[in-house]
Amino acid sequence: MSFKKTADTLTKGAHTLERDFYTSSQILSNEYKKIFQSQWICVGRSEELTAVGQYKTINLGNESVIILKDEKETIMAHYNVCRHRGTRICNESNGKFSKSIQCGYHGWTYALDGKLVGAPHMNSVENFNKNDYSMFPVHVEEWEGFIFINLSDDPKDFDQTFSPINGRFSNWNISDLKTLEIKEYEVKGNWKLVIQNYCECYHCPILHPELAAIHNYMGGRNDLFEGPFLGGYMDFNNGKDSISSSGELCCPPLPNVKEDDKKRVYYYSIFPNMLLSLHPEYVMYHTVWPLSINRSKVTCSWLFSEEVINSNNHKIQEAVDFWDMTNKQDWYISELSQLGIQSEKYSPAPYSGQESLLAAFDRYYKQTVK
Repeated sequence: MSFKKTADTLTKGAHTLERDFYTSSQILSNEYKKIFQSQWICVGRSEELTAVGQYKTINLGNESVIILKDEKETIMAHYNVCRHRGTRICNESNGKFSKSIQCGYHGWTYALDGKLVGAPHMNSVENFNKNDYSMFPVHVEEWEGFIFINLSDDPKDFDQTFSPINGRFSNWNISDLKTLEIKEYEVKGNWKLVIQNYCECYHCPILHPELAAIHNYMGGRNDLFEGPFLGGYMDFNNGKDSISSSGELCCPPLPNVKEDDKKRVYYYSIFPNMLLSLHPEYVMYHTVWPLSINRSKVTCSWLFSEEVINSNNHKIQEAVDFWDMTNKQDWYISELSQLGIQSEKYSPAPYSGQESLLAAFDRYYKQTVK
């Protein structure tokens, strides 16, 4: 991965966000409207939907979306709303439809592509036409094997939006990787605290001594430092080869990763809810979801080559165990941050020179919600 000359410097006067951004329910409502219901949101991997009819549901504030694989084996998404009385159709987080989607209230039935195919006792209604009552569609795109949805009626062009990172991670062949494990966490803190914590390693020597032993928080460089994509790399310390319980590679490096990248880990945030970490031999990603103003859900997934997962000859669980420990350290401090920010005595303070990406996140976030 090549790096251009950067301008990754701390903006003069940059400081932490004001208290209301972490404590105001009105601001959270605006975030749902302006961000989570208007931006491209990562909702998982396409490999989660392998069979026709397989689905998962995603809740974003008052909105709920069904994401599924239709009869043509295309991944589609629909609002989880029956067109008859507005009833939420599906209340499970995942499952498999047989051949259709049926509302449990009055039996209105939809094909997997969202078209209304059955509406009991509506034939007596003058001018009723099933074609007028398809499920409301949600825009879907795939990138590197990840599924993104956008609830806006007129979303920004996906390829244009993602142009800064299209092809940037091609050496990892992420779209071909498979999920080894998914862990779900609940954090008693605002969703932005999780993102902001990820975007700096200023805290690593104190909070993550095990991680600090693998890479030096001063030994990195950012190549994306403004807009919706932020991050860069950190060099491994001498004698360390990857981020795992042993500090060694837990399996062979991915075949196309370059020699320089075998000595680094890359960390990127993809606004608003995705965190992408690229290691020499595996990829990890988080998705972050606001549940309330002071509560979030975080999922963490570990991706390896299918051959490595099936071989049972490697210590790949070392990657999961190490990051599960590190995740829990991060959630602990994020919860303490939430508790402290709720105090009337909290007020914004200057960011350090190690927190330039947090200032960049705040700038883009404020532009989005204004």
